[in-house]
Amino acid sequence: MRADRLIAILLLLQNNGKMTAKELAEKLEVSERTIHRDMEALSTAGVPVYAERGTNGGWSLADGYRTNLTGMKTEEMQTLLLAHSSSLLGDLGLENSFESAFQKLLAAIPGSMHHETKKLQERIHIDGAGWHQRQELLPCLSTVQEAVWQERKLEMVYRRDEKIYERIVEPLGLVAKGSIWYLAAAADGELRTYRISRIERARITAESFRRPDHFDLAGYWEQSTKQFKAQLPRYPARISFCETVHDRLSKQPYMKIHTTDTVNSGWIEADVEFNTVESACEIILGYGALMKALEPAELREKVAAEALAVLRMYQ
Repeated sequence: MRADRLIAILLLLQNNGKMTAKELAEKLEVSERTIHRDMEALSTAGVPVYAERGTNGGWSLADGYRTNLTGMKTEEMQTLLLAHSSSLLGDLGLENSFESAFQKLLAAIPGSMHHETKKLQERIHIDGAGWHQRQELLPCLSTVQEAVWQERKLEMVYRRDEKIYERIVEPLGLVAKGSIWYLAAAADGELRTYRISRIERARITAESFRRPDHFDLAGYWEQSTKQFKAQLPRYPARISFCETVHDRLSKQPYMKIHTTDTVNSGWIEADVEFNTVESACEIILGYGALMKALEPAELREKVAAEALAVLRMYQ
């Protein structure tokens, strides 16, 4: 809509100062001719916009033409500016809305805050993605999202452990864990969690449902996560490792260190807990000569057998 574009031009000029017609056209994905017509419309409406000719020319607003936002402290404004568009907003189709809101927020900052705002943006960047994120296909996310908004029952085909299930659920909320999306829903009188990338087909039904009065999505997710961790398989073992890898081990997600004893020559013995014997073997082999399985015998034998198999492959 043209009205939205005129507002966007006004905000871009307030936030960035002088901009060429080409820069504005690229930013708003229109032609330069359209930008010139929009500038005439802004001027006719009384907005003090003017053009400077020449190599360093461009469109600008008269000095002092700016909206002031009152009632917020500098620190409060900065916390909002630290938020940044991410792939999660793109998944929900909200990336353009975020950019529009962000420009409006910048435009509303009083002049006295501009220096601190610029300094903050130059020195702090928040990237919520991890190093090893997997990009999942989410063909049903928009349908699931719409069902959540409308409070309508969702009919879906769900894949888990290579098996296919058909479910009719009451979608209560969406949760993003890293770059992975989950659906919290009521099914057969119970609260359950579904990984959205495993939903193969989804259809919003005509039947609505009543959302539980006291349902707390954040509280449900926290409790669900605790239950999931508590139900993970546990495989106790004793290992020894070089002290140089202690910090790495403390961050190992599939191993928990209970007690440690320092021994000679910079080595440490520890009682630990893995998920399974298979994962224990993989982790120990991943540290090569810097880690050794001590107990149980089953684990020692499996690690030794795998190490011999690797050796034979290279001989």
